[in-house]
Amino acid sequence: MISRLLQKTIESRLFAGKAIIVIGARQVGKSTLFKLILEKQDYKALQLNCDEPEVKDMLSNMNTAELRLLIADNRIVVIDEAQRVENIGMTLKLITDNFPDVQLLVTGSSSFELQDKLNEPLTGRKYEYHLYPISTAELMASNGLLGVKQTLEQRLVYGSYPDILNHADDAKELLMNLAGSYLYKDLLTLESVRRPVLLGKLLTALALQVCSEVSYNELAQTVGTDNKTIEKYIDLLEKCYIVFRLNGFNRNLRTELKKSKKIYFFDNGIRNAILQNFAPLSLRQDAGALWENFIISERIKRNHYSGRYVNSYFWRTTQQQEIDYVEECDGQFSIFEMKWNSRRANTQFSSSFLTAYDVKEKAVVTPENWIEWVV
Repeated sequence: MISRLLQKTIESRLFAGKAIIVIGARQVGKSTLFKLILEKQDYKALQLNCDEPEVKDMLSNMNTAELRLLIADNRIVVIDEAQRVENIGMTLKLITDNFPDVQLLVTGSSSFELQDKLNEPLTGRKYEYHLYPISTAELMASNGLLGVKQTLEQRLVYGSYPDILNHADDAKELLMNLAGSYLYKDLLTLESVRRPVLLGKLLTALALQVCSEVSYNELAQTVGTDNKTIEKYIDLLEKCYIVFRLNGFNRNLRTELKKSKKIYFFDNGIRNAILQNFAPLSLRQDAGALWENFIISERIKRNHYSGRYVNSYFWRTTQQQEIDYVEECDGQFSIFEMKWNSRRANTQFSSSFLTAYDVKEKAVVTPENWIEWVV
């Protein structure tokens, strides 16, 4: 069992009069995290899974009297996959306001509906956290430095979902099941997603272009739709925590590209499963892209779990000067180049960027030094 960094944070917030919401993709370990927290509590707990139709319907329209009968003498109420329930925000508000001695623990596998349902009803009444696939820091805490180094290639190819790391021999089968409709279960229930085949084509196109600049117009032509549909679907994939977007940084220099964007996957394994390519790194043409995607996603996990708030970008100019990854924090910049081949690690950063901006740190991240930048 790999311990999660959020566990201590959540335990420190228990019984503070607010709901605790954990959001993230399906199968990243949200329910397991709450299970481990419950095991350390002496209180009775009620656990409700909203993937079950009866639970979903029951929680949609409950009044305070009905909630009192449901909660009974339980001091902790766990609600899994809350995004499935209509009016869930109002139900959670009723519990929080009328049962101050009860701790609500809520999971959601997508933010696109959950955020809308929660933000207004639970304003000032919730702590909200994002759980990612296993981070390098979490793996190191459980398996040590040697374990982190030994599993690097596995994580680059098969990713870092808990089930994948814990069942390495079955990783391919598990990933193919996960990267099928299960991961997009919430997305496929939306009326706005009327073409699942198009979604599959888009995911394949994004997987092939990972770490490259993407054009919505080109994507639309590739998958056979229009720009607005592409933008809508990518936005939904972001809110399901499948992909994330980096915009091109531009501020001072006339030559900076202003509307560029790149799409990355939160997990390498999901990306490779979409392409059905689990070849070892020695046989791959995309090892550099896998390395860049992995390091940037690990950096995002590190920043989130450590409470470090940054703006993230890439940078490129019309003269083809570029920086893989740029972080802005309190007016200062950290810049990174990702090099899978250490022999190419003598990269010179653009003097234009170094002159124009206050650069606090710069690093070329290779398999020899990567751990210091993600832990």
